[in-house]
Amino acid sequence: MLLTQNQVKKQTTKFNDLFNRVEKRLDSIALVGLGYVGLPIALEFAKHFNVVGFDINAKRIAMMQNNQDPSGEVNASEFENKTISFTHQLEDLKETRFYVVAVPTPIDAFKQPDLTILKAATTTVGRTMQKGDYVVFESTVYPGCTEEVCVPILEKESGLRFNVDFKVGYSPERINPGDKKNTIDKIVKIVSGSDDVALEEIAKVYESIITAGIHKAPTMKVAEAAKIVENTQRDVNIALMNELSLIFENLDINTFDVLEAAGTKWNFLNFYPGLVGGHCIGVDPYYLIQKSIRTGHNPILISAGRSVNDGMPAKIAKRVAGQLEKLGKDPRNSKILVMGITFKENVTDIRNSKAAVLIKGLKQYCNNVDVIDPLASPEEVRSHYKIEMRPTPANDYDAVVVAVSHESYMNMDENDFTAMCADNALFVDVKGIKRDKISQMKYCSL
Repeated sequence: MLLTQNQVKKQTTKFNDLFNRVEKRLDSIALVGLGYVGLPIALEFAKHFNVVGFDINAKRIAMMQNNQDPSGEVNASEFENKTISFTHQLEDLKETRFYVVAVPTPIDAFKQPDLTILKAATTTVGRTMQKGDYVVFESTVYPGCTEEVCVPILEKESGLRFNVDFKVGYSPERINPGDKKNTIDKIVKIVSGSDDVALEEIAKVYESIITAGIHKAPTMKVAEAAKIVENTQRDVNIALMNELSLIFENLDINTFDVLEAAGTKWNFLNFYPGLVGGHCIGVDPYYLIQKSIRTGHNPILISAGRSVNDGMPAKIAKRVAGQLEKLGKDPRNSKILVMGITFKENVTDIRNSKAAVLIKGLKQYCNNVDVIDPLASPEEVRSHYKIEMRPTPANDYDAVVVAVSHESYMNMDENDFTAMCADNALFVDVKGIKRDKISQMKYCSL
């Protein structure tokens, strides 16, 4: 339906007024999804605006209502003096005018993008939104997903018309779990909108909370692609380091020594070998791979990088077994301690942990593998991976594998490790954190 000039002017004025109404607290912002990404964003918005935090998990909502972050990332003090209410009731969203969707976008068992949660969250928003509303997506997706998948759901569920009755934006999350220095407000925020009016209004909202500044992407596809590229670039570079470590193992060269030497040149990029898991670097490239194949290009380099990084846990497990044999120990009868099962250092998150894959790989060679981690929940590890953790280590290990460089492990010295070990023990330093600091044990790193 063609609109008259007056109708266009009236609608434009309506959409232009959104930020002013939110700023004056006449309307509220809804944050849909309150996990590692959603909760910090919600609390940051709640410093300036009225916010409704929505999550379908009633147990998590109850914890947040008591100033507790179920993910363990946000301190109780950060809930204080914030104009935010937490709910799992759909009707509580009906008075909000600016929706931010920040739900997980994982991959399935076949390493294909799984949009189930995103589609469900979009359906929820569609059923409560009204004319004049904005919906901004922060979940990581492939370029084009917002318009191809999310917008049709919003139109179907709401009965409203895209860019006529409601507007949409995409602003990729850049939160780094465990990082207390580069917090959400200190990282430049990419924003985009479904048209020029949407871009300006969305930018105004985010400018209120991001002190580092805003980057206005020309289209939502550009913003979606930027997020994917951030993590794909890191994935490919880490894959190169991992492949170098496999080469240097055969040459009896320490990879970290090589990288230290190469790093003396000003333009050498500082990437290191290691386990690549989690819900960003280990997942996002698969979204780009699938979209690329669908549009007629086989992304050989990106796919190869994923293959290298996904294969590292098995290669490390094999290396551990081989080093034990060199020490005259039978891997089957050896006792192994793995330190760390979270997907990265100093976080509680165990999702897509390659340390967990390494543990399962070690069990193919060794009958006795113990696991400890000061941050991971034993119940979550048991439920998610069917792995039993020990509360404390024993004192007769044939090998210690430091898989995750938690701060508490960084502060340990060699005597702390030898106290847990039998004679002639192996020290496997996946992240290279104890290089040149181990002399009593057989040292091995990537």
